[in-house]
Amino acid sequence: MAVAARLREHWWPASSTIQSRPLASRRDDVVTLLAGIWFVIGLFVDAWAHSNRPQLETFFTPWHAVFYSGFVATAGWVCWLVWRNILTGRRGIDAVPVGYGLTILALGVFLLSALADLIWHSVFGIEQSLAAVFSPSHLGLGASMLLILTSPLRSAWANPTMPAAPPLSRFLPAALSAGAAAGLFGLYLTFANAAGWSAESIVQAFSTIREGDGTTRTRAATLAGDIALTNAMLLAPMLLLARRWPIPPGTATAVYGVFGFLSCSVDAFEYPSTFAAIVLAGIAVDALVWWLRPSPGRRGRYWTFAALAALVTWSIYLAAASIAAGGLPDVVEYWTGMPVIAALHGLLLGVLFLPDTRHQPAAAH
Repeated sequence: MAVAARLREHWWPASSTIQSRPLASRRDDVVTLLAGIWFVIGLFVDAWAHSNRPQLETFFTPWHAVFYSGFVATAGWVCWLVWRNILTGRRGIDAVPVGYGLTILALGVFLLSALADLIWHSVFGIEQSLAAVFSPSHLGLGASMLLILTSPLRSAWANPTMPAAPPLSRFLPAALSAGAAAGLFGLYLTFANAAGWSAESIVQAFSTIREGDGTTRTRAATLAGDIALTNAMLLAPMLLLARRWPIPPGTATAVYGVFGFLSCSVDAFEYPSTFAAIVLAGIAVDALVWWLRPSPGRRGRYWTFAALAALVTWSIYLAAASIAAGGLPDVVEYWTGMPVIAALHGLLLGVLFLPDTRHQPAAAH
């Protein structure tokens, strides 16, 4: 017991606090982000293979090689960050940069999930299409990847040297980190991701009130549901960032761009007009950021931004599909009303992220 206590005190000092831990530099966060992007691109390439290569029968594939080599690079870099601090005399949690504590935990979870994935494939074979999303081992990989990808965001969130109104150059790693996290959600919710629709399928879906067999569950209802869920995936990181900082213009382009790139890569960019629409929407939302300057201290502007960002995003999405397909959808109510519904959803998200607390009683201390 005495030996265990001495080891615990040596490697996990009782005096450890966030203030005593080192801060990751902007360069550190950028390298973490780049390694994580390699890592997540490997996952998306592997997801493409699960959907398009039904003859896969082994765990050892080129796509897994890209994926797991990205993990090795990411894990090696994070371990170097910790080892670098150990060389200066820090021990235990004091050697882990602020924002990277969950990253260390996630590396271990990932290794266990990778082992489980190998066993799962050996016993049950290679999953195809939607089954790959629901595989328990893949869910473990995704959860750990989410923690790893958001390391730069957590680092910026807890960094006391981050300016109150950061410039884009300083803020970009956090914004790209949030976008990559949204893209990861887009993969695991690929069955309801509006980025997976072609221009022609969007127009056709909103041109039909009932299917030929008379069913009430139409493609229009499916597309509307996909838009509603994707709306939340795009707005949530924006509203989270704006809840913490007055975000600089360029943030939305970064978030939307990474989300669109990752979501559309699953289909090998088969639908370029959809990808272009997402990127253009990000640029338009940045114009709203410049105009409204949403921030925690401006609740009305924050709520307005949440609603207008959704309205602009899905108006551009439907407009781009109509241009690429050569005509508007036949059902006017669908293509005029869907952006308004999305705006109401955005307003609801804005209220949830930044509720009006003026009339709530003060918390006891």
